[in-house]
Amino acid sequence: MPTSAAILTDVLAADALELSLVVPIFNEQESVGPLIKRIIEAMASYQSAWELILVDDGSTDATIVNARAFLQQPGFNLKIVALQRNFGQTAAMQAGIDAARGRLIATLDGDLQNDPKDIPMLVSELERRELDLLVGWRKNRQDGLFLRKIPSWIANRLIGKITGVRLHDYGCSLKIYRASIIKQVKLTGEMHRFIPAWVASVVPSTRIGEMPVTHHARQFGASKYGISRTFRVILDLLSVMFFMRYKARPGHFFGSLGLGLGALAGVIMTYLFIDKFILGNDIGTRPMLMVGVVLLLSSVQLITTGILAEMIARLYYRDDLTPNYIVRETFEQQK
Repeated sequence: MPTSAAILTDVLAADALELSLVVPIFNEQESVGPLIKRIIEAMASYQSAWELILVDDGSTDATIVNARAFLQQPGFNLKIVALQRNFGQTAAMQAGIDAARGRLIATLDGDLQNDPKDIPMLVSELERRELDLLVGWRKNRQDGLFLRKIPSWIANRLIGKITGVRLHDYGCSLKIYRASIIKQVKLTGEMHRFIPAWVASVVPSTRIGEMPVTHHARQFGASKYGISRTFRVILDLLSVMFFMRYKARPGHFFGSLGLGLGALAGVIMTYLFIDKFILGNDIGTRPMLMVGVVLLLSSVQLITTGILAEMIARLYYRDDLTPNYIVRETFEQQK
């Protein structure tokens, strides 16, 4: 059993921890070793205490074995969180953020395309501009033009227009957060692409900034993403738009649609009522009658859906503690 002095030392060390580096990795056996070395070199001049958290997202190669080889290396704080299976980048990022103890949190990819040397500069810029989130901008992006750059440019413009948070590069994983802010945001699905938009639901968008960063071409392995990602981004964007505007009041969304259809159905049914009982015309075979009935039923259904959505939202806010990942094992350096 640890002594009181040892417990106090651990508490003070945690309190003094300034920065946590979170890196989700999946089948990056060639990249993980050089990545750790580059991070150590990049952070050598960083004056405050920091830790590196690698989240292995169910890799099926030697990624975790190669990463564990650095647990015996002195001079830096390494933690490896091994997930039970592949939950996706968003869940892996959430697991790393949950495990982070630093006052600030930095995230970056594990494929060596982000440059760890930019991290101290980003931290200084975040503090200087008094931001809660600083996003990297891959201004000179080293990716294919038609399969990566053009779809990304279109997506960034679309996301900025819909969410109101206008950034050049939503897809850059190199970001610096204040831990107190990002820990208020729960990442689900594949929503890591829209983190600035989610953060904007917690703080004003003026507290979110961007800064050009270095971007390298992939050295090992193959990209986990393809052109099909564009279609998933569009679907996710619709979800983001809904949750940003109606997360706490979904009944307003469905209710507004229901009332609109109900009003239109009312106009049609009123016209048919006058036509039938005042003008004496036969309306039994008129398509307008069917349209009016369908609109009326749709209105009732949407309003009922809104009420049920409001009830579900209340339950969501009462119990939102279930994680979207399962940790199989955590490896840490022996103190």
